[in-house]
Amino acid sequence: MGSPKTPSSLMDNMLGLLRVRIQRGVNLAVRDVRSSDPYVVVKMGKQKLKTRVIKKDVNPEWNEDLTLSVSDPNVPIKLTVYDHDTFSMDDKMGDAEFEVKTFLEAMKMKLDGLPNGTVITRVQPCRTNCLAEESCVTWRDKRVVQDVCLRLRNVECGEVELQLHWIDLPGGKGL
Repeated sequence: MGSPKTPSSLMDNMLGLLRVRIQRGVNLAVRDVRSSDPYVVVKMGKQKLKTRVIKKDVNPEWNEDLTLSVSDPNVPIKLTVYDHDTFSMDDKMGDAEFEVKTFLEAMKMKLDGLPNGTVITRVQPCRTNCLAEESCVTWRDKRVVQDVCLRLRNVECGEVELQLHWIDLPGGKGL
């Protein structure tokens, strides 16, 4: 009795796994008395993952890895911050969206031999993205890493800092 196999058509379409490290929230909105109990929900297509709740903290440190399977590089990642409430529905504390296309393009380059810390490309904040500051795609520790700081929309204040890493799949389509 082996473990159930993933349908090969699913594996054929999968490019690999994107590890999203939700690092921290900065100056998140207050939704309870003087504080909030925030957690983050990350969605990409039909996938939905969430972090743990951090009690009474508008500057929470999650440092939590969420892993998404990527089959279409054009699908944006949506991030929503909520305030956990015990006796009522959780309050929304803002949302953001970001593209992974630039990061995936950098993954296709032959980068072996580059000095550690080399900036491969930069993504500038603009009206069409949620970046709070310039986001650099960097060659670090023999892999491509992107640091992202997102300004939350539909809320009075708050940012979420995260980092992207790529995981190649054996037998996957690859980039």
